Amino acid sequence: QVQLVESGGGLVQAGGSLRLSCAASGRSASTYNMGWFRQAPGKEREFVAGITGNGSTYYRTSVKGRFTISRDNAKNTAYLQMNNLKPEDTAVYYCAAAMTPSTVPAAYDYWGQGTQVTVYS
Repeated sequence: QVQLVESGGGLVQAGGSLRLSCAASGRSASTYNMGWFRQAPGKEREFVAGITGNGSTYYRTSVKGRFTISRDNAKNTAYLQMNNLKPEDTAVYYCAAAMTPSTVPAAYDYWGQGTQVTVYS
């Protein structure tokens, strides 16, 4: 069992930055592949970024060059640095853990409660 707790969301003006954190606890938490997803009102949950246990990263096209995913295995924490935020980035952001790397929500076994990110123009 792995527990995930996100933090760092908030209200930010377009062009600004936020850093989300995802603290993991539980058995072998540092060995999981981690992902960030987001869900806007009335839309499906979508993949944002992922990082494998050895640090390989992958992103959805619309956030490449603006968002950076990282992890600190000593702290069992994953991060999502979001720069040059746009109003269309507004959503609830979730972190998730999976045994294998994936961009599909169904592949993830554990989820955090989500943190709201709101970008205004």
